[in-house]
Amino acid sequence: MGEFRDIITYNCARTLGACLESVKWADEIVMLDSASTDGTLDLAKQYGCHVYQTEFLGYGKTKQLAIVKTRNNWVLHLDADEMLSPELEDEIRVLLESGPPAAGYLIPRLDQLFWEMNDPRARLNFQLKFFDKRRGDMAVHADPEVDGRVEKLKSVFYHFSEVDIHTKVEKINGYSTGLVADKLAKGQRPSPWKLVYYPPLVFLQLFFFQRNFLNGWAGFIGSVIGAFYAFLRYAKPYEHYRFEEPWTSRLPAGAPIVRDERDEAGRIVKGS
Repeated sequence: MGEFRDIITYNCARTLGACLESVKWADEIVMLDSASTDGTLDLAKQYGCHVYQTEFLGYGKTKQLAIVKTRNNWVLHLDADEMLSPELEDEIRVLLESGPPAAGYLIPRLDQLFWEMNDPRARLNFQLKFFDKRRGDMAVHADPEVDGRVEKLKSVFYHFSEVDIHTKVEKINGYSTGLVADKLAKGQRPSPWKLVYYPPLVFLQLFFFQRNFLNGWAGFIGSVIGAFYAFLRYAKPYEHYRFEEPWTSRLPAGAPIVRDERDEAGRIVKGS
């Protein structure tokens, strides 16, 4: 039984070194890159990664392709801004030696929250990162889904993506755009009333129930942005349906009708 890391990358040399250093003991490291132009590929070469190139296919499809490239059945899927703790490395290695009894494992994530790390007493976010790929599949951009029992590991992995407010807002903007197509495919037409009551509920959940108040002002700011993400997840599909309706009569005569089409990363692919 072997164990692999699969990583998707695009211009992430600032964080990739720490990620690769924490998983260099794995049987194989598979990296799926989307035409990086910084030092990402040089770092991959230093750590002996098996590098494949692809255009960005959307978060879920790109991650799934990375998993397909691995040779063994057990995979630990990491992003380039994530790093294993030494305790988690030991826990996974012991599990592999004895044979994992479950189909997948949820691992607690300790996030960077702007200028500090998340307080470990706050409610940590568990993600399904370690799983048997024969029984797993990737969702739109989230954790894989597995067919079988899921258990939790005790040790944390670190996440270094929330380096500043600008980066976090930019990230949720891309994620929320990527979710529009998924909601449309499921026939979900959101009610605008959710824009009124759902984001405040998310803020209360993040700040109080998930104990983000332990992180001080960083926790307050992060909770507000989390509520904004919840707002965007419903506002953008609602916007899509309004664009599909005859709305040009609300504009002055001769006004240009401008609408950008974007991919799952929020990048403009077509302007109209």
